[in-house]
Amino acid sequence: MGPVDYGKLPTEQVLPRSLSLDRLSPLQIVRLMNAEDRRVSKAVAQAAPRIAGAVRRITAALKQGGRLIFVGAGTSGRLGVIEAAECPPTFNTPPAMVQAIMAGGRPAVFRSKEGIEDSEIEAASACRRIGVGKRDVVVGIAASGVTPFVHAALKSAKSRKAHAVLITCNPRAPKVLADIVIALRTGPEVLSGSTRLKAGTACKMVLNMLTTASMVRLGKVYGNRMVDLQPKSRKLVERGVRLIREVGRVDEQVALRLLKEARGHAKTAIVMARNGCSYNQATKLLARAKGFLREAL
Repeated sequence: MGPVDYGKLPTEQVLPRSLSLDRLSPLQIVRLMNAEDRRVSKAVAQAAPRIAGAVRRITAALKQGGRLIFVGAGTSGRLGVIEAAECPPTFNTPPAMVQAIMAGGRPAVFRSKEGIEDSEIEAASACRRIGVGKRDVVVGIAASGVTPFVHAALKSAKSRKAHAVLITCNPRAPKVLADIVIALRTGPEVLSGSTRLKAGTACKMVLNMLTTASMVRLGKVYGNRMVDLQPKSRKLVERGVRLIREVGRVDEQVALRLLKEARGHAKTAIVMARNGCSYNQATKLLARAKGFLREAL
């Protein structure tokens, strides 16, 4: 990557409305930040067509057995880690389906290693290590749009015929970096250069959309219910029983029994309840419906 004039990056600019930040009261700081945060949803809304395009690309890849891989450094990398970690319990996805590459590895998730974001070699090495290939979608997250680690990962992904997506808060980020560039015009931060604020919020909103919309399109959702959840906590077990009771139209005692018979899989238990069939019959119906509960019913 060539030389970068960091002072000209949108994420490094000074916000005139916060020039007296250090002289404001706590309430004034909170109100100023809240006012600036209102700009985030507008920035995301403007990028909706490109976000939807990325969803279509991700859904197609996952249907073909590919993977969704987030890549980032610092705050951006941690957001990718959070998103990947949430998919298995929410949508019952295999851990390998949605992954995250964090600059600096696991230790950097908990303790900042800022210099590592400049390591292009580590990024390319990480892509090789997990075997990024043509069926995968690699989503780079770089608020500034110039993070060398993310650039190198996207370059490596494209060289391996994988689909590349970039989420950035720099509208001037090079379009050649990815097949789809989601540029969010969040503007300068209340605390100049602190992209964990508006930029981080905007990137998290986009990540929420990418994973949730993709999983909906894969049949992981019925209506607005997460019927593929993993009931591995008391709260999730109760949610699973409630789903079976309400969608399966049975009482709580029957719902609890069916959840056990369905080996903890609420979606299968719902099919058993509604169709009055066995676990094996329910799994066959779901397989025939390609996992879509509405079709299986």
